[in-house]
Amino acid sequence: MATTEPRELWGGETRKAVANFPVSGEPIPAPVARWLGRIKAASARVNADLGLLDPEKAARIAAAADRVASGELDDQFPIDVFQTGSGTSSNMNANEVIATLAGEDVHANDDVNMCQSSNDVFPSAVHLAALGEITTELLPALKSLAASLERKAEEFDDVVKSGRTHLMDAVPVTLGQEFGGYAAQVRQGIARIEDALPRLAQIPLGGSATGTGLNTHPEFAERVRKVLRAETGLEISPPADPFEATAARDGLVEASGALRTLAVSLTKIANDLRLMGSGPRAGLAEIRLPELQKGSSIMPGKVNPVIPEVVTQVAAQVIGNDQAITVGGLQGHFELNVFVPLMARNLLDSIKLLASAARLLAEKCVDGIEANREQCERYAELTLSAATALNPYIGYDKASEIVKEAAASGRSLREVAREAGVEEDVLERALDYHAMAKPHGD
Repeated sequence: MATTEPRELWGGETRKAVANFPVSGEPIPAPVARWLGRIKAASARVNADLGLLDPEKAARIAAAADRVASGELDDQFPIDVFQTGSGTSSNMNANEVIATLAGEDVHANDDVNMCQSSNDVFPSAVHLAALGEITTELLPALKSLAASLERKAEEFDDVVKSGRTHLMDAVPVTLGQEFGGYAAQVRQGIARIEDALPRLAQIPLGGSATGTGLNTHPEFAERVRKVLRAETGLEISPPADPFEATAARDGLVEASGALRTLAVSLTKIANDLRLMGSGPRAGLAEIRLPELQKGSSIMPGKVNPVIPEVVTQVAAQVIGNDQAITVGGLQGHFELNVFVPLMARNLLDSIKLLASAARLLAEKCVDGIEANREQCERYAELTLSAATALNPYIGYDKASEIVKEAAASGRSLREVAREAGVEEDVLERALDYHAMAKPHGD
Protein backbone atom coordinates (compact mmCIF):
# COMPACT_ATOMS: atom_id res chain seq x y z
CA MET A 1 0.00 0.00 0.00
CA ALA A 2 1.32 3.39 -0.96
CA THR A 3 2.07 5.71 1.93
CA THR A 4 1.19 9.39 1.93
CA GLU A 5 3.28 12.11 3.47
CA PRO A 6 1.84 13.96 6.44
CA ARG A 7 0.36 17.37 5.63
CA GLU A 8 2.75 19.03 8.06
CA LEU A 9 6.33 17.93 7.61
CA TRP A 10 7.79 20.29 10.18
CA GLY A 11 8.44 19.51 13.83
CA GLY A 12 8.37 21.02 17.29
CA GLU A 13 10.68 24.01 16.75
CA THR A 14 8.60 25.15 13.80
CA ARG A 15 5.39 24.78 15.78
CA LYS A 16 6.85 26.89 18.59
CA ALA A 17 7.86 29.62 16.12
CA VAL A 18 4.43 29.64 14.48
CA ALA A 19 2.89 30.12 17.92
CA ASN A 20 5.44 32.75 18.96
CA PHE A 21 5.25 35.00 15.90
CA PRO A 22 1.63 35.54 14.78
CA VAL A 23 2.53 38.93 13.29
CA SER A 24 1.78 39.49 9.60
CA GLY A 25 0.54 36.16 8.25
CA GLU A 26 3.28 36.46 5.61
CA PRO A 27 5.92 33.70 5.47
CA ILE A 28 9.53 34.18 4.42
CA PRO A 29 9.92 34.82 0.67
CA ALA A 30 9.68 31.61 -1.32
CA PRO A 31 13.07 32.15 -3.03
CA VAL A 32 14.72 32.22 0.41
CA ALA A 33 13.08 28.94 1.44
CA ARG A 34 14.16 27.37 -1.85
CA TRP A 35 17.73 28.54 -1.40
CA LEU A 36 17.75 27.02 2.08
CA GLY A 37 16.92 23.78 0.28
CA ARG A 38 19.72 24.23 -2.24
CA ILE A 39 22.25 24.93 0.48
CA LYS A 40 21.10 21.94 2.56
CA ALA A 41 21.28 19.63 -0.45
CA ALA A 42 24.77 20.79 -1.42
CA SER A 43 25.90 20.60 2.20
CA ALA A 44 24.74 16.99 2.56
CA ARG A 45 26.58 15.93 -0.59
CA VAL A 46 29.75 17.79 0.44
CA ASN A 47 29.64 16.34 3.97
CA ALA A 48 29.40 12.85 2.47
CA ASP A 49 32.40 13.57 0.23
CA LEU A 50 34.33 14.83 3.25
CA GLY A 51 33.60 11.57 5.12
CA LEU A 52 31.51 13.37 7.76
CA LEU A 53 28.10 11.94 6.84
CA ASP A 54 27.03 8.46 5.81
CA PRO A 55 26.66 8.54 2.00
CA GLU A 56 23.30 6.77 1.93
CA LYS A 57 21.87 9.06 4.58
CA ALA A 58 23.36 12.07 2.80
CA ALA A 59 21.67 11.01 -0.44
CA ARG A 60 18.28 10.92 1.29
CA ILE A 61 18.87 14.33 2.88
CA ALA A 62 19.94 15.80 -0.46
CA ALA A 63 16.93 14.33 -2.28
CA ALA A 64 14.57 15.82 0.30
CA ALA A 65 16.36 19.17 0.17
CA ASP A 66 16.14 19.15 -3.62
CA ARG A 67 12.37 19.02 -3.26
CA VAL A 68 12.50 22.12 -1.08
CA ALA A 69 14.75 23.81 -3.65
CA SER A 70 12.32 23.01 -6.47
CA GLY A 71 9.48 24.92 -4.78
CA GLU A 72 7.40 21.78 -4.29
CA LEU A 73 7.32 22.32 -0.52
CA ASP A 74 6.81 26.09 -0.27
CA ASP A 75 3.71 25.46 1.85
CA GLN A 76 5.88 23.78 4.49
CA PHE A 77 7.38 27.10 5.58
CA PRO A 78 4.60 28.62 7.70
CA ILE A 79 6.65 30.79 10.09
CA ASP A 80 5.95 34.51 9.92
CA VAL A 81 8.65 36.58 8.22
CA PHE A 82 8.71 38.82 11.31
CA GLN A 83 10.49 36.31 13.51
CA THR A 84 13.74 35.98 15.39
CA GLY A 85 16.13 38.30 13.60
CA SER A 86 18.78 35.73 12.71
CA GLY A 87 16.32 33.54 10.80
CA THR A 88 17.00 30.66 13.20
CA SER A 89 13.35 29.65 13.18
CA SER A 90 13.21 29.30 9.39
CA ASN A 91 16.52 27.45 9.32
CA MET A 92 15.13 25.00 11.89
CA ASN A 93 11.95 24.78 9.82
CA ALA A 94 14.02 23.71 6.79
CA ASN A 95 16.01 21.22 8.88
CA GLU A 96 12.83 19.63 10.27
CA VAL A 97 11.05 19.35 6.92
CA ILE A 98 14.09 17.78 5.28
CA ALA A 99 14.71 15.42 8.20
CA THR A 100 11.10 14.21 8.14
CA LEU A 101 11.32 13.41 4.43
CA ALA A 102 14.79 11.85 4.69
CA GLY A 103 13.82 9.21 7.27
CA GLU A 104 13.51 8.55 11.00
CA ASP A 105 17.25 8.03 11.43
CA VAL A 106 18.00 11.56 10.18
CA HIS A 107 18.47 14.21 12.84
CA ALA A 108 17.46 17.78 11.97
CA ASN A 109 20.44 19.34 13.73
CA ASP A 110 23.17 16.70 13.74
CA ASP A 111 22.69 15.60 10.12
CA VAL A 112 20.77 18.17 8.06
CA ASN A 113 22.44 21.13 9.77
CA MET A 114 25.93 19.58 9.84
CA CYS A 115 28.75 22.17 9.44
CA GLN A 116 26.16 24.94 9.49
CA SER A 117 24.63 27.56 11.76
CA SER A 118 21.53 29.67 11.25
CA ASN A 119 23.85 32.66 11.47
CA ASP A 120 25.68 31.73 8.29
CA VAL A 121 23.10 29.65 6.41
CA PHE A 122 20.09 31.94 6.58
CA PRO A 123 21.84 35.14 5.41
CA SER A 124 23.57 33.08 2.71
CA ALA A 125 20.15 31.96 1.48
CA VAL A 126 18.92 35.57 1.50
CA HIS A 127 21.92 36.87 -0.45
CA LEU A 128 21.65 34.10 -3.02
CA ALA A 129 17.89 34.46 -3.38
CA ALA A 130 18.34 38.16 -4.14
CA LEU A 131 21.25 37.43 -6.48
CA GLY A 132 19.23 34.83 -8.34
CA GLU A 133 16.07 36.92 -8.69
CA ILE A 134 18.01 39.97 -9.85
CA THR A 135 19.93 37.92 -12.40
CA THR A 136 17.05 35.90 -13.83
CA GLU A 137 14.10 38.28 -13.43
CA LEU A 138 14.98 41.93 -12.85
CA LEU A 139 17.94 42.48 -15.18
CA PRO A 140 16.26 40.86 -18.22
CA ALA A 141 13.14 42.99 -17.61
CA LEU A 142 15.21 46.17 -17.36
CA LYS A 143 17.17 45.34 -20.51
CA SER A 144 13.89 44.85 -22.38
CA LEU A 145 12.64 48.22 -21.12
CA ALA A 146 15.86 49.95 -22.16
CA ALA A 147 15.62 48.39 -25.62
CA SER A 148 11.99 49.51 -25.94
CA LEU A 149 12.92 53.08 -25.04
CA GLU A 150 15.83 52.99 -27.48
CA ARG A 151 13.53 51.91 -30.31
CA LYS A 152 11.24 54.84 -29.56
CA ALA A 153 14.24 57.19 -29.41
CA GLU A 154 15.09 56.16 -32.95
CA GLU A 155 11.49 56.35 -34.13
CA PHE A 156 11.03 59.86 -32.71
CA ASP A 157 14.47 61.14 -33.69
CA ASP A 158 13.14 63.85 -36.03
CA VAL A 159 10.11 64.92 -33.96
CA VAL A 160 11.06 68.39 -32.77
CA LYS A 161 9.30 69.90 -29.74
CA SER A 162 9.74 72.47 -27.02
CA GLY A 163 12.16 71.55 -24.30
CA ARG A 164 11.09 72.33 -20.73
CA THR A 165 13.06 73.43 -17.70
CA HIS A 166 11.37 74.43 -14.43
CA LEU A 167 8.23 73.13 -16.25
CA MET A 168 8.55 76.21 -18.47
CA ASP A 169 9.25 76.45 -22.21
CA ALA A 170 12.90 76.03 -23.11
CA VAL A 171 14.90 75.70 -26.32
CA PRO A 172 13.76 72.96 -28.71
CA VAL A 173 14.69 69.31 -28.36
CA THR A 174 13.50 66.21 -30.15
CA LEU A 175 11.17 63.66 -28.67
CA GLY A 176 13.78 61.08 -29.61
CA GLN A 177 16.39 62.84 -27.49
CA GLU A 178 14.07 62.65 -24.49
CA PHE A 179 13.44 58.94 -24.99
CA GLY A 180 17.15 58.37 -25.48
CA GLY A 181 17.69 60.00 -22.09
CA TYR A 182 15.14 57.66 -20.52
CA ALA A 183 16.88 54.65 -22.05
CA ALA A 184 20.20 55.84 -20.68
CA GLN A 185 18.67 56.20 -17.21
CA VAL A 186 17.57 52.57 -17.31
CA ARG A 187 20.96 51.43 -18.66
CA GLN A 188 22.68 53.32 -15.85
CA GLY A 189 20.34 51.65 -13.39
CA ILE A 190 21.31 48.26 -14.79
CA ALA A 191 24.98 49.14 -14.39
CA ARG A 192 24.49 50.22 -10.77
CA ILE A 193 22.72 46.97 -9.93
CA GLU A 194 25.34 44.88 -11.69
CA ASP A 195 28.06 46.73 -9.81
CA ALA A 196 26.47 45.68 -6.50
CA LEU A 197 26.21 41.99 -7.42
CA PRO A 198 29.78 40.93 -6.58
CA ARG A 199 29.27 42.05 -2.96
CA LEU A 200 25.81 40.51 -2.85
CA ALA A 201 27.36 37.23 -4.03
CA GLN A 202 29.73 37.10 -1.05
CA ILE A 203 28.09 34.72 1.43
CA PRO A 204 29.01 33.97 5.06
CA LEU A 205 28.59 30.19 4.72
CA GLY A 206 31.31 28.42 6.70
CA GLY A 207 31.57 31.11 9.35
CA SER A 208 29.29 29.13 11.67
CA ALA A 209 27.84 31.02 14.64
CA THR A 210 30.19 34.00 14.90
CA GLY A 211 32.57 33.84 11.94
CA THR A 212 35.17 31.54 13.50
CA GLY A 213 34.05 28.43 11.61
CA LEU A 214 33.59 26.38 14.78
CA ASN A 215 32.33 22.81 14.07
CA THR A 216 32.86 23.34 10.35
CA HIS A 217 35.27 21.42 8.13
CA PRO A 218 37.85 23.83 6.63
CA GLU A 219 36.97 22.72 3.07
CA PHE A 220 33.22 22.71 3.60
CA ALA A 221 32.28 26.24 2.53
CA GLU A 222 34.33 26.36 -0.67
CA ARG A 223 33.10 22.93 -1.73
CA VAL A 224 29.47 23.94 -1.17
CA ARG A 225 29.99 27.18 -3.10
CA LYS A 226 31.48 25.18 -5.96
CA VAL A 227 28.46 22.87 -6.05
CA LEU A 228 26.05 25.81 -6.00
CA ARG A 229 27.97 27.63 -8.74
CA ALA A 230 27.82 24.55 -10.94
CA GLU A 231 24.10 24.03 -10.33
CA THR A 232 22.97 27.63 -10.85
CA GLY A 233 25.61 29.37 -12.94
CA LEU A 234 25.75 32.19 -10.40
CA GLU A 235 29.10 33.66 -9.39
CA ILE A 236 29.02 32.84 -5.68
CA SER A 237 32.01 34.08 -3.71
CA PRO A 238 33.62 33.68 -0.30
CA PRO A 239 33.32 36.61 2.08
CA ALA A 240 35.90 39.38 2.11
CA ASP A 241 36.19 38.60 5.82
CA PRO A 242 34.17 36.00 7.75
CA PHE A 243 33.45 38.36 10.64
CA GLU A 244 32.23 41.13 8.36
CA ALA A 245 30.05 38.65 6.52
CA THR A 246 28.42 37.34 9.71
CA ALA A 247 28.04 40.61 11.58
CA ALA A 248 26.98 42.96 8.77
CA ARG A 249 24.52 42.85 5.91
CA ASP A 250 26.03 45.67 3.88
CA GLY A 251 25.70 43.72 0.64
CA LEU A 252 21.92 43.73 1.03
CA VAL A 253 21.91 47.44 1.86
CA GLU A 254 24.03 48.24 -1.19
CA ALA A 255 21.83 46.21 -3.53
CA SER A 256 18.72 47.88 -2.12
CA GLY A 257 20.33 51.29 -2.67
CA ALA A 258 20.80 50.48 -6.35
CA LEU A 259 17.13 49.45 -6.56
CA ARG A 260 16.10 52.68 -4.85
CA THR A 261 18.03 54.70 -7.45
CA LEU A 262 16.31 52.73 -10.19
CA ALA A 263 12.94 53.50 -8.59
CA VAL A 264 13.80 57.21 -8.71
CA SER A 265 14.68 56.90 -12.41
CA LEU A 266 11.48 55.05 -13.25
CA THR A 267 9.45 57.68 -11.41
CA LYS A 268 11.00 60.43 -13.55
CA ILE A 269 10.32 58.49 -16.75
CA ALA A 270 6.75 57.55 -15.83
CA ASN A 271 5.87 61.08 -14.73
CA ASP A 272 7.23 62.54 -17.97
CA LEU A 273 5.12 60.08 -19.96
CA ARG A 274 2.05 61.07 -17.95
CA LEU A 275 2.66 64.76 -18.56
CA MET A 276 3.46 64.41 -22.26
CA GLY A 277 0.37 62.26 -22.71
CA SER A 278 -1.93 64.58 -20.75
CA GLY A 279 -5.04 65.79 -22.50
CA PRO A 280 -6.02 64.86 -25.09
CA ARG A 281 -7.33 68.40 -25.63
CA ALA A 282 -6.57 70.39 -22.50
CA GLY A 283 -3.11 69.00 -21.76
CA LEU A 284 0.23 68.73 -23.53
CA ALA A 285 -0.85 65.87 -25.79
CA GLU A 286 2.63 65.43 -27.27
CA ILE A 287 2.33 61.64 -27.24
CA ARG A 288 -0.51 59.15 -27.29
CA LEU A 289 -0.32 56.38 -24.70
CA PRO A 290 -1.95 53.01 -25.42
CA GLU A 291 -5.60 52.82 -24.39
CA LEU A 292 -5.84 49.85 -22.05
CA GLN A 293 -9.13 50.30 -20.18
CA LYS A 294 -11.87 52.75 -19.36
CA GLY A 295 -10.56 55.67 -17.35
CA SER A 296 -13.73 56.66 -15.57
CA SER A 297 -16.96 55.15 -14.35
CA ILE A 298 -18.77 58.42 -15.07
CA MET A 299 -16.88 60.29 -17.84
CA PRO A 300 -17.36 58.50 -21.18
CA GLY A 301 -14.29 58.05 -23.33
CA LYS A 302 -11.81 59.06 -20.66
CA VAL A 303 -8.46 57.25 -20.82
CA ASN A 304 -5.91 57.31 -18.00
CA PRO A 305 -2.14 56.65 -17.94
CA VAL A 306 -2.62 53.52 -15.86
CA ILE A 307 0.76 51.88 -16.43
CA PRO A 308 2.82 54.97 -15.51
CA GLU A 309 0.62 55.26 -12.41
CA VAL A 310 1.43 51.67 -11.48
CA VAL A 311 5.15 52.27 -12.02
CA THR A 312 5.18 55.31 -9.75
CA GLN A 313 3.34 53.40 -7.03
CA VAL A 314 5.84 50.56 -7.28
CA ALA A 315 8.69 53.06 -7.05
CA ALA A 316 7.20 54.54 -3.89
CA GLN A 317 7.01 51.09 -2.31
CA VAL A 318 10.59 50.27 -3.29
CA ILE A 319 11.84 53.51 -1.77
CA GLY A 320 9.94 52.63 1.42
CA ASN A 321 11.38 49.11 1.38
CA ASP A 322 14.85 50.58 1.08
CA GLN A 323 14.30 52.76 4.12
CA ALA A 324 13.42 49.68 6.19
CA ILE A 325 16.41 47.79 4.78
CA THR A 326 18.67 50.68 5.72
CA VAL A 327 17.35 50.58 9.28
CA GLY A 328 17.85 46.81 9.25
CA GLY A 329 21.43 47.25 8.16
CA LEU A 330 22.04 49.41 11.21
CA GLN A 331 21.23 46.50 13.52
CA GLY A 332 24.53 44.64 13.28
CA HIS A 333 25.71 44.44 16.88
CA PHE A 334 29.07 42.78 17.53
CA GLU A 335 29.04 39.42 15.69
CA LEU A 336 25.52 39.31 14.26
CA ASN A 337 22.89 41.36 12.45
CA VAL A 338 19.44 40.49 13.78
CA PHE A 339 17.17 42.10 11.15
CA VAL A 340 17.85 39.63 8.36
CA PRO A 341 14.25 38.38 7.82
CA LEU A 342 12.98 41.96 7.49
CA MET A 343 15.73 42.78 5.01
CA ALA A 344 15.00 39.60 3.05
CA ARG A 345 11.30 40.37 2.88
CA ASN A 346 11.78 43.93 1.63
CA LEU A 347 14.63 43.28 -0.79
CA LEU A 348 12.90 40.34 -2.48
CA ASP A 349 9.70 42.38 -2.64
CA SER A 350 11.53 45.27 -4.32
CA ILE A 351 13.12 42.97 -6.88
CA LYS A 352 9.80 41.33 -7.74
CA LEU A 353 7.93 44.65 -7.99
CA LEU A 354 10.54 46.34 -10.14
CA ALA A 355 10.79 43.38 -12.51
CA SER A 356 7.02 43.36 -13.00
CA ALA A 357 6.82 47.15 -13.37
CA ALA A 358 9.63 47.24 -15.94
CA ARG A 359 7.97 44.53 -18.03
CA LEU A 360 4.60 46.27 -17.91
CA LEU A 361 6.08 49.68 -18.75
CA ALA A 362 7.83 48.26 -21.81
CA GLU A 363 5.10 45.97 -23.12
CA LYS A 364 1.90 47.81 -22.22
CA CYS A 365 3.06 51.39 -22.50
CA VAL A 366 6.32 52.31 -24.24
CA ASP A 367 5.98 49.85 -27.12
CA GLY A 368 2.61 51.37 -28.04
CA ILE A 369 3.42 55.08 -27.65
CA GLU A 370 2.73 57.25 -30.69
CA ALA A 371 4.07 60.74 -31.26
CA ASN A 372 1.65 63.61 -31.91
CA ARG A 373 4.04 65.14 -34.42
CA GLU A 374 1.88 68.14 -35.28
CA GLN A 375 1.43 69.12 -31.62
CA CYS A 376 5.13 68.70 -30.86
CA GLU A 377 6.20 70.86 -33.81
CA ARG A 378 3.59 73.47 -32.94
CA TYR A 379 5.09 73.76 -29.45
CA ALA A 380 8.57 74.08 -30.97
CA GLU A 381 7.36 77.03 -33.01
CA LEU A 382 5.63 78.62 -30.03
CA THR A 383 8.48 78.46 -27.54
CA LEU A 384 9.93 81.93 -27.02
CA SER A 385 13.10 80.40 -25.64
CA ALA A 386 14.08 79.66 -29.25
CA ALA A 387 15.22 83.28 -29.30
CA THR A 388 18.35 81.94 -27.60
CA ALA A 389 19.55 80.97 -31.07
CA LEU A 390 19.46 84.63 -32.10
CA ASN A 391 21.98 85.65 -29.41
CA PRO A 392 25.11 85.09 -31.55
CA TYR A 393 23.63 87.27 -34.32
CA ILE A 394 21.89 90.14 -32.51
CA GLY A 395 22.95 89.82 -28.87
CA TYR A 396 21.11 88.88 -25.68
CA ASP A 397 19.53 92.31 -25.05
CA LYS A 398 17.95 92.70 -28.47
CA ALA A 399 16.78 89.09 -28.42
CA SER A 400 15.16 89.80 -25.02
CA GLU A 401 13.26 92.73 -26.50
CA ILE A 402 11.97 90.51 -29.29
CA VAL A 403 10.83 87.90 -26.77
CA LYS A 404 8.97 90.50 -24.70
CA GLU A 405 7.19 91.87 -27.75
CA ALA A 406 6.28 88.41 -29.00
CA ALA A 407 4.93 87.45 -25.58
CA ALA A 408 2.89 90.67 -25.28
CA SER A 409 1.48 90.57 -28.80
CA GLY A 410 1.02 86.84 -29.17
CA ARG A 411 2.91 86.89 -32.45
CA SER A 412 5.69 84.51 -33.42
CA LEU A 413 9.36 85.17 -32.79
CA ARG A 414 10.02 85.09 -36.50
CA GLU A 415 7.45 87.76 -37.24
CA VAL A 416 8.60 90.11 -34.47
CA ALA A 417 12.28 89.60 -35.28
CA ARG A 418 11.63 90.35 -38.95
CA GLU A 419 9.83 93.50 -37.96
CA ALA A 420 12.79 94.45 -35.73
CA GLY A 421 15.09 94.33 -38.74
CA VAL A 422 16.67 90.90 -38.40
CA GLU A 423 17.67 89.73 -41.88
CA GLU A 424 15.81 86.83 -43.44
CA ASP A 425 18.88 84.65 -43.93
CA VAL A 426 19.68 85.05 -40.23
CA LEU A 427 16.17 84.03 -39.33
CA GLU A 428 16.40 80.97 -41.57
CA ARG A 429 19.65 79.88 -39.96
CA ALA A 430 18.85 80.78 -36.34
CA LEU A 431 15.24 79.65 -36.18
CA ASP A 432 15.72 76.23 -37.77
CA TYR A 433 14.19 74.24 -34.93
CA HIS A 434 15.53 70.86 -36.02
CA ALA A 435 19.04 72.26 -36.26
CA MET A 436 18.52 74.03 -32.93
CA ALA A 437 17.77 70.68 -31.26
CA LYS A 438 20.93 69.19 -32.77
CA PRO A 439 23.44 72.04 -32.99
CA HIS A 440 26.32 69.63 -33.51
CA GLY A 441 24.52 67.27 -35.84
CA ASP A 442 23.63 63.67 -35.11
